[in-house]
Amino acid sequence: MSEALSPFTKAQLMPQEEMLEVYKKKGDLFIGIPKETYFQEKRVCLTPDAVSALVANGHRVMLEAGAGKGANFKDKTYSDAGAEVTRDTAKVYSCPIILKVEPPSLEEIKMINPQTLLISALQLKTQKKSYFEALASKRITAIAFEYIKDEEGAYPAVRSLSEIAGTASVLIASELLSNVNGGNGLLFGNIPGVPPLEVVIIGAGTVGTFAARSAMGLGANVKVFDNSISRLRRIQSELKQTIYTSTLQPKNLLKALKRCDVVIGAVKGKNRAPIVVSESMVSSMKAGAVVIDVSIDTGGCFETSEMTSHDKPTFEYNNVVHYCVPNIPARYSRSASVSISNIFTPYLLKIAEDGGIENAIRFDRGLKNGLYFYHGVLTNKTVANWFDLDCSDVNLLIF
Repeated sequence: MSEALSPFTKAQLMPQEEMLEVYKKKGDLFIGIPKETYFQEKRVCLTPDAVSALVANGHRVMLEAGAGKGANFKDKTYSDAGAEVTRDTAKVYSCPIILKVEPPSLEEIKMINPQTLLISALQLKTQKKSYFEALASKRITAIAFEYIKDEEGAYPAVRSLSEIAGTASVLIASELLSNVNGGNGLLFGNIPGVPPLEVVIIGAGTVGTFAARSAMGLGANVKVFDNSISRLRRIQSELKQTIYTSTLQPKNLLKALKRCDVVIGAVKGKNRAPIVVSESMVSSMKAGAVVIDVSIDTGGCFETSEMTSHDKPTFEYNNVVHYCVPNIPARYSRSASVSISNIFTPYLLKIAEDGGIENAIRFDRGLKNGLYFYHGVLTNKTVANWFDLDCSDVNLLIF
């Protein structure tokens, strides 16, 4: 075919360089950390060391004065780390990225600018429809850190806080058993010639595993109950020794409860924690025995449980001491803050490295799993079904 009849010029027929997608350059983040106002919430999302790492990478962090006080981090320490500390709450909420432990209240959402990126807990069971409507009106992009998955498919934030709750439950029980707190005067440690404490743990998940590890480390006899054989097998593997395990058979459980000094409830359900221990079972326990209901966050797994607070954490039922405080990690606010900060900091650096949240979500499926609002559009099916709201597939919004 002659060149005159060809629909292409000679230059067009020459091999061309391949056109590849040009990624956005690394972005600079401007992160606002407001002071937590939720009842008894003392944690903070970033430690001064984390702030120092972010500032060293060219990012800005604005902290509301007193935000780290509950976790014993001083404003001056944050300032020395490179943070901008201000008493102006509205100024902090005007930052392009808001980092919080608790989800913002409706009043706080009013201070947030449109198109802001919000990273916080969602706490679905405590939310109302108005919360999501407020986020939609501001076209906010929101990520729930309890939904973020890591490369192994686990939930790092949930696991980290569960580890703290499991360890803390044993320490709290130890305090409640001492004479100083009106307990039976029993020591957790395995003293030669003194019978060890009997501890029953209901639930072989992360909380149960760390509770068992702590109790055994102090010398207690531990019995673990769970209806999942795979979880019971896994807890023995993780503890690297054979312990008493059983499925939740009422006869075996009742027998263990009658003999135990401490029982820790760490059972979870899809919506509400199932009630595993009945009122009659609790009544059969020894006088002065201690119940730690870690499942109280989702309703509690003891029929006798009633929600308490850090100010007045216990009550007695038939001479059995009950500790039913939700959000146990907040009791150890500094350790919990360091743990949360360890999770947030790499994600923030990755968002910047990828050139913004849009690219970060495209490349990181685990981070995408935490997304529940994208520019005011609800993207989480669980939330949509819970509140009867319209939902869009995030994959159709982000190409």
